[in-house]
Amino acid sequence: MAERTEGSIEIAAPPREVMRVIADFDAYPSWAQGVREVQVLETGPDGRAVRVSMHVSSGMIDTRYTLVYEYGPDDAGLSWTTQEASGAVRSLEGEYALEPKDDTTLVTYRLSTEPAISLPGFLRRTIERTIVDTALGGLKKRVESGQG
Repeated sequence: MAERTEGSIEIAAPPREVMRVIADFDAYPSWAQGVREVQVLETGPDGRAVRVSMHVSSGMIDTRYTLVYEYGPDDAGLSWTTQEASGAVRSLEGEYALEPKDDTTLVTYRLSTEPAISLPGFLRRTIERTIVDTALGGLKKRVESGQG
């Protein structure tokens, strides 16, 4: 899974506030499009989720997976890898990288997927691009609305 799809967006909030929304996995079904169910399976010593199970269903895609998270220092972001998956996706790797810029945060989302069925590269990248753009738009709306 060397190829990654990437997108960035500027959010009118400091990295700490953006990270608070990203790390609040229990709230994902209320704002992250397609996320139907989330269960935090394990937390680290700091109380942050380090292993999370998700059920994602959108259009013809239905998948369940468990992701393992690693957090960057000082609210710089987090990355994830797949521990197990079933349905439309065999594996996911990705990250949110947060960079402070004056009174805003530049958020970059990188994603690589391995679908459960063989897809042409351009179609896989189109699906990844949709996921990245949708996730960034939802994150921006959630953070800037002050609901996070």
